Amino acid sequence: MTARLARGLRVGDDGVARCAWATRDPLYLRYHDREWGFPVGDDLRLFEKICLEGFQSGLSWLTILRKREAFRAAFRGFEPEAVARFSARDVARLMKDAGIVRHRGKIESTVENARRAREIVAEAGSLAAFVWSFEPAPRERPALISWSRLRGMATTPASVALSKALRARGFRFVGPTTVYAFMQAMGLVNDHLEGCAIRPQVEAARRRFERPRSP
Repeated sequence: MTARLARGLRVGDDGVARCAWATRDPLYLRYHDREWGFPVGDDLRLFEKICLEGFQSGLSWLTILRKREAFRAAFRGFEPEAVARFSARDVARLMKDAGIVRHRGKIESTVENARRAREIVAEAGSLAAFVWSFEPAPRERPALISWSRLRGMATTPASVALSKALRARGFRFVGPTTVYAFMQAMGLVNDHLEGCAIRPQVEAARRRFERPRSP
C-alpha cells in the first residue's frame, strides 16, 4: 500500500516528491531543485535576489523568473556599484523596457537600494555578512516544516528584524513578508517541506556553508 503523501507535496512526472508549488511549471521546477533555499554568500546574487523579491510584490514569482534575464540585462547584472550610478534618464529608459516590470517606485527603489547596499558593505564588510547575521537560531525554527506551519509563517521575528534593519538604512520595498521570501530564497532558512526530496540536499549544503562574518 502506497504511503499517503503529506499535504503540500506532489510527486512529479519523474516520480520525485517535491513542494507542490514547484511542479506547476518547468521553470519553477528548476528553480526549486537547484536554487531555492540553497545558501548564498555572494553579494551580487544577494542584491539581485532582494531586488527581485521587491519587484515580485503583488505579482507571481513565476512572472519574475520568466523576466529574470531581462532584469539582469536592464540592471547591469545587479552589480550594486553600476546600479548606484543610474540616473533619472536610466529610470525613464527602464520604464520603457517591456522585458521587466515597469513600476516606477520599484525601479527607483532598486537604484536607491544599490546606493544603500554600498553603505552596508562599508559598515559590515559585505552585504552577505550583514544578511547572515540575521540567521535565526535552530531553537527559533519549527521542529517540522509542514504545509500548515509554513502557511502561518509569512513573517517571522528574524524577517521583521532584518526588514527593520534594512529600512533603517534606507532600503525600500523590504517589508517583513518580502524579506521572509528573500530569506527562503537565499537559504537563510530551509523551508522545503518535510518529505520534499530537495530538503535534505539543502540541509547538507547549509551544513557545509561557511557563514560570512564581518571583519
